[in-house]
Amino acid sequence: MTRICDLNELEPGLPVALTIGVFDGVHRGHQALINQVIQRARSFGGLSVVLTFFPHPQDVLRPEAPVDALTDLQERLNLMAALGVDVVATLQFTLDLSHLSAEAFLDLLSKHMNLRELWVGPDFALGYRRSGTITRLAEIGQQRGFTVHTITPVNIANKPVSSSRIRELVAAGDVEQAAALLGRPPSLEGLVVAGVKRGRTLGFPTANLALSARYLLPANGIYAAFADVNDHLLPAVVNIGVRPTFGDNDRLVEVYILDFDRDIYNQRLRIHLVKRLRDELRFATVEALVAQMHKDVAEARAVLAAIQAR
Repeated sequence: MTRICDLNELEPGLPVALTIGVFDGVHRGHQALINQVIQRARSFGGLSVVLTFFPHPQDVLRPEAPVDALTDLQERLNLMAALGVDVVATLQFTLDLSHLSAEAFLDLLSKHMNLRELWVGPDFALGYRRSGTITRLAEIGQQRGFTVHTITPVNIANKPVSSSRIRELVAAGDVEQAAALLGRPPSLEGLVVAGVKRGRTLGFPTANLALSARYLLPANGIYAAFADVNDHLLPAVVNIGVRPTFGDNDRLVEVYILDFDRDIYNQRLRIHLVKRLRDELRFATVEALVAQMHKDVAEARAVLAAIQAR
């Protein structure tokens, strides 16, 4: 079972195979790297450890341009634990931490683990102003008794899988291609809160999500999705947008769970976005909107049923 803890809770013991990063999205490239760490640790009877930061370093270093996340911290931890790593350790990223040299950062690590192998991606660097390049880390490792290894990037459609590439796809609403890079559909989680209850009067009661993190929202539109209700995946249609037919301006995430009529107010709900069905449109009449919503539900049923039948 994976141990999830703060770095400060760890004490040196068995030799460690380690990887370090934010791992936003825990995409296929991250998965390959973490799986390599797991295999290497098993080969020498040590511990596989992932060290991840929170908040995102850019949120600290460039607060005027924070990162809209693919995953919140808890989902990141859960996804990494599901890969079977021995330890997922978290470390709060601060300005003080950002000013540590590579040597000082490794001094910090040495207080909490017996590092034998460090596994990283080809563009990895750590320490103040990224002074701890792979070459420099290898030099330090020769002095301190650990080795540094890089993993070949995972390519899909002849391009490396990366969090930034996935963010571009999600922002454009291409959740299907984003899922190919993530290894699963992109998701959002939030608390179900009361809305204006307009959907109920139209025959489509929706759960309005107050998102639990600063997620990257997909492009406005209608999506086929699965809603995770008490660990049961239920087919759903999701509207992300401003409801232009009614002249609203606030951008909302509204979830219509098919064939479902239970009170889930104040419960946490995660939705897995499977396919973008269409743009968000302004309709001349409410009747035209309702007619289109019936078409959306029928299309979503077909899309989601095909997935469930696989």
